[in-house]
Amino acid sequence: MKKTRLAAIDIGTNSIRCIVVEAEQQGRFMVLDDEKATVRLGEQLSKTGAISPAAFARAVEAISRIRKLIGGLKVTEVEAVATSAVRSAANGPELVEVLSRELGREIRVISGEEEAELAAISALHNFEMNGKRYAMIDIGGGSVEIVTAQGNHIEEYYSLDLGAVVLTERFFPTDPIKTGDFQKFQRHVRAELKRVFAGQKLAVQTFIGSGGTITSLGYMVMNMRRQEYSSVHGYETLRSELVHLLAMLMRRDIKGRRAIPGLNPDRADIIVAGLGVVDELMRFFGANTLLVNERGIREGLILRGMKRLGLMAEEQGQRTWRRSVLEFARSCHFDEAHSRHVAGMALAMFDSLAKEFRLKKTERRMLEAAAYLHDIGYFISYTSHHKHSYHLIRHADLFGFTPQEREMVAQVARYHRKSLPKKKHAEFLRMSEKDQQTVCRLGGILRIADGLDRRRSGLVEVVELLHGGNDYRMKLLGTEDISVEIFGGNAKKDLFEKAFAGNIVFVTS
Repeated sequence: MKKTRLAAIDIGTNSIRCIVVEAEQQGRFMVLDDEKATVRLGEQLSKTGAISPAAFARAVEAISRIRKLIGGLKVTEVEAVATSAVRSAANGPELVEVLSRELGREIRVISGEEEAELAAISALHNFEMNGKRYAMIDIGGGSVEIVTAQGNHIEEYYSLDLGAVVLTERFFPTDPIKTGDFQKFQRHVRAELKRVFAGQKLAVQTFIGSGGTITSLGYMVMNMRRQEYSSVHGYETLRSELVHLLAMLMRRDIKGRRAIPGLNPDRADIIVAGLGVVDELMRFFGANTLLVNERGIREGLILRGMKRLGLMAEEQGQRTWRRSVLEFARSCHFDEAHSRHVAGMALAMFDSLAKEFRLKKTERRMLEAAAYLHDIGYFISYTSHHKHSYHLIRHADLFGFTPQEREMVAQVARYHRKSLPKKKHAEFLRMSEKDQQTVCRLGGILRIADGLDRRRSGLVEVVELLHGGNDYRMKLLGTEDISVEIFGGNAKKDLFEKAFAGNIVFVTS
C-alpha cells in the first residue's frame, strides 16, 4: 500500500511546531516526529509593532533545522502556515519571505478564522460530541480562536487578540504578578468578550481546547489528582480545578512556577495569562468542563492535506467510538466472532444488573470496548496475553474515550483471566476507589462471559440474570451440550462474586 509522508508547520506567536506523519489511504496516519522551538515571535510586538531581530533570528534557525528534519524523513508534502504574530507585525511579510526561502517551500499567512477552522477540523476528528452544544478554543501566543458548534455542525468562528504572550507583556510587568494587574487583565478580557459577543446568549456544556496553555492545564491537573496516564489527550478538567491552579500560580514567582509538576518551564512566564483567558471564557459561556485536544492546528493541517491528496476515507457514516475500537481490534488481528459473542453476553449481564447497582451508560460502553479488545494481546504472545492487552489498550488512540476511561477499559481487559486485582498491581492501586470498584464489576462480568465461550463456538446465550439474597441465578440457553462452557463460567466467576457480593449459579432450561 502506498504511503505518503506529510509535514505540518505552524509558525505561531510563542513557538514554531512541526509534525511529520506517514499517511495511508482511508484517512489513517502515524506520527513520525513532533518538533517544537520556542522562538517568541511576539516578544515586545505589542510595543514595537515589529518582530525583534533576536526573535527573527531564532525563527530562521528553527526553520533551518525543520528543513533538515523533513528532508531526512523524506517528506513529500508540506503544509506551512504563519499565524497571529506574523499577521500583525510590520515586518511579517519580510519574515515570511526569508523563512519560505530557508524552508524551500511556500509559507502562507492565514487569518484568525482559518486558524479556528483548522482547530475545529482536529477537534471534530478526535471527539464524539453528538447532541451537545460546545465550544472549541485554541489558545495561542497572540490570539485565541473560538468555534461554537452543535454536534458536528459548526455555528460560528471567532478570533480574538487575547494570546498569552501579548497579554503577559501588556498586563504583567512584575514578578510575581500583582493582584491589581490581574484584575485589570480580567476586566480587559471580559470587555473584549462582551464586545465580540454583544447581545448573544451563548451557553455551552463543554469546551474542547488545544494549544500549549491547554495541554499544560491538563498535565498540571493530572499531577494535582496524582493520576498517571500515557497521554493528556482527551483528558477532562473542571473549571473549579482551573480556578484553584490560577490562585496557586498567582502566589508564586516565575522560579516557583517553573517547579510546578506538569508545567513546561518554558511556559512559566505566560501561563497565568493563558489560563486566565481560559477561565474567563468558561465563565462567560457557563462551561464547567474542558477536554484537552493535544493535536490542534497542526493536525488540522495534516487532515486537510490528506483530503487534498485523496487520502481520506470516503464518508461511511459518522465516526464513532465503536468503529474506532473495532478498527483497532482488527489491526491486532483479533478473533472477531468470539469477541462479539463475549460482548453480547457481557452486555446482557450488565443490563440485568444495571438498575439495581446503578450502573451507568459510560460503564456499559467501557465494558463493550473491553469485550472487543480483551484478547488483542494474542497479537504479541499468548503467554500473559491479558497483560499485553492492557498495555496495547492503554496506549491506543481510541476515539470517544478520555484517558481515564481508556485506562479503565485496559484494566477490565487485563482482569479477564488469571489473577484478580492485588495490592502489588501498581496500575490498579493508582486508581480511585470508585474506579477500582467499577473495574472489578465490569471485569467480573467480562471474566464470566469469556468463560462461557470456552470453546469459542458461540454456543451459549444468556437469557436472564436474577438476584435474590446472596445468590445470583443465571439462566443459559445452549444450542447443544454446553457443559464445557458452564465449566468455563464456574472457573472464572471469582471476581464477579467478589465484586457483587454473592454466589452465582448457572442453570439451563
